[in-house]
Amino acid sequence: MKTGKQVSRRRIGRIMKRNALVSNYTTAQFKPNKNTCNESKAENILNRQFHDRKYRDAVISDLTYVRVGRQWNYICVHVDLFNREIIGYSAGEHKTAELVKEAFQRVEGKLPDIRLFRTDRGNEFKNQIIEELLEAYNIERWLSHKGCPYDNAVAEATFKIIKTEFIWNKTFADLMELKLKLWDYVNWYNNHRIHSSLGYQTPVQYRENNLKKIV
Repeated sequence: MKTGKQVSRRRIGRIMKRNALVSNYTTAQFKPNKNTCNESKAENILNRQFHDRKYRDAVISDLTYVRVGRQWNYICVHVDLFNREIIGYSAGEHKTAELVKEAFQRVEGKLPDIRLFRTDRGNEFKNQIIEELLEAYNIERWLSHKGCPYDNAVAEATFKIIKTEFIWNKTFADLMELKLKLWDYVNWYNNHRIHSSLGYQTPVQYRENNLKKIV
């Protein structure tokens, strides 16, 4: 798209077949989550309105597991719905509130600029540590409906991209290697990976171009 060329899916398929290339992407399959979740009555303010959000108006977050050596580690990312940019991320050995907090600490700019923080009902998001952090920066929380994966569709789609491009078929020797490669991937994702939902711009390009219009 950057070169101005438009190529049909069939031609791409022929080229891939000729060069023995196979896409890593697969058809999405929903797997029920059997983990316990919190029973908070916090409202789903977003109500699946994922598009046309303002800068830092709504940030979504999720965690996923990564194979490191012979055990599972975890990564957490915070994504701005305005431009799908990963604005905060972290990696650690345990799926805890501290991992979520660490991702907040990597966010550039002022945390009070974030108006809404959207997550699923995992206990790592609903606890005293996160509650105090959100209250300190006047960030409003909202949660998805219990047992409804569609309320977190953007986070799920973002993590499918991350899993496909960064996690699947990858081997990390230790946590330090995971952290270094996650940093490198986030930099590529934000600054070099174009997104069709952003008019084939990178998240950073989209942010810079649209904030100029506002100013």
